Amino acid sequence: MKCPFCKYPDTQVVDTRENEEGDSIRRRRRCLSCEKRFTTFETVELRMPQVVKQNGMRSEFDEEKLRTSFTRALHKRPVPTELVDAAIHNLTQKVFALGEREIGSRQIGEMVMKELLKLDKVAYIRFASVYKSFQDVGDFTEAVEEVRKAPARRRKPQIV
Repeated sequence: MKCPFCKYPDTQVVDTRENEEGDSIRRRRRCLSCEKRFTTFETVELRMPQVVKQNGMRSEFDEEKLRTSFTRALHKRPVPTELVDAAIHNLTQKVFALGEREIGSRQIGEMVMKELLKLDKVAYIRFASVYKSFQDVGDFTEAVEEVRKAPARRRKPQIV
C-alpha cells in the first residue's frame, strides 16, 4: 500500500484488528520512508450483476424493486412479513450465487414467480397476469391450472 503522505510504495502493518461484526479489518500502518502512521480499513465488496432489460438497457440490481413487486402481488394477502423477507433474501442470494456479471430481467421475473408460488397462489396469479401480459380469460385459466398442479406448501422463515 502506498503511503498517503510521501507516496512511498512500501508500508509495514503495525497492528490488525477485526471489527465486532467481523465484516471489516482495521490496520495501522507505518511508512518505511517517512515513518508516518495511518489507518486503512478492508471490507468485502460484493457486486450484484447488472440487470439487462428486454429493450437492452442495463441497470443496477435493486432489492427495493423486488420488494415492491412482492408487496404489490401480496397486497391484502395473509402472508407474514418474515416470509416475504426470507423470499427476497433467498432470491437475492440466488442471483448473487449465479456469479454472472449480467442477468436478464426475464430470469429475475421467473425467479419472483417461483417464490410467489411458494408463498401465496393468489399473489402468484396477480404477478403472472402483469408479468406475462395476460390478454384474456384463457390466460388466467392456464395460470390457475399451473397453480392447481403445484404442491401446496408454506415456507417457514429462515433465520440467517
